[in-house]
Amino acid sequence: MFEQLGLVGCGLMGGSFALALKRAGLVKHVVGFSPSESTRSRALSMGVVDAVATTAAESARGSDLVLVAVPVAATESTLESIAAALSDHALVMDVGSTKCDVVAAAERALGAALGCFVPAHPIAGKEVAGVAHADPALYTGCQVILTPSAATGATQLTQADAVWRALGCRVRQMSAPEHDAAFAAVSHLPHVLAFAMMNAIGAQPQAKDLLSLAGPGFRDFTRIAASDPAVWRDILLANSTQVLAQIQWFRSSLDALDHAVSQGDAPSIEALIAQASDARAAWRLGADAPQ
Repeated sequence: MFEQLGLVGCGLMGGSFALALKRAGLVKHVVGFSPSESTRSRALSMGVVDAVATTAAESARGSDLVLVAVPVAATESTLESIAAALSDHALVMDVGSTKCDVVAAAERALGAALGCFVPAHPIAGKEVAGVAHADPALYTGCQVILTPSAATGATQLTQADAVWRALGCRVRQMSAPEHDAAFAAVSHLPHVLAFAMMNAIGAQPQAKDLLSLAGPGFRDFTRIAASDPAVWRDILLANSTQVLAQIQWFRSSLDALDHAVSQGDAPSIEALIAQASDARAAWRLGADAPQ
């Protein structure tokens, strides 16, 4: 059990983590910080946190577990602000969707406290944001990727693995570059496609009528287009090299379909669809893919 969680960022991800820890009996006290006073008040009234801090450093001070749940672009400044407040034995984690930039930020910001930091990416979330949507079951059954660096302390890595497993997660370790390449393909590119699809429909004069005819398939395909714009702006910029590489792979695949349709090439169309259908049928969520 942890004596105190310092929660830096009281939104959906951070708030859900705090509630999950509390439900599992893994923490005695939670001190939360958010730049927004209204978010701090809401987190307190919901029981997400037991006390609020007015700075990130204040929430980290005296905490044996610190979760940094902020947009990836804010990681470095946040870690820099809490570095001096961290105890030698603290475990510090993030929940960012990109990892190379986070590891580099930690190396620049944490100094002597770098060994406390275990980069983490829980593959969970909703298309809505904010502490109002915090859910203690958000992480149950999800996969969590840990990307320790050479500086990561062995004790902290063991603790990180244990706490996520105690919340009902499946834990996997990989390097930060491996993580970013994989998630550009299975997470970041799908978001790009959903954003582009909604924009393509929305740009047409008859967009309203088209959307009125859309069914469950369109709904499921475009669900993630409702994701937080600022969060995904930062993710796409942070992992731009890998995202652009995946866009090229997709463009080649789309071009193959485009060519087959434009040529009226029925056998090629059927073969391309069969290839996708067989691959999708063979894939099992959580077994054959990072998520």
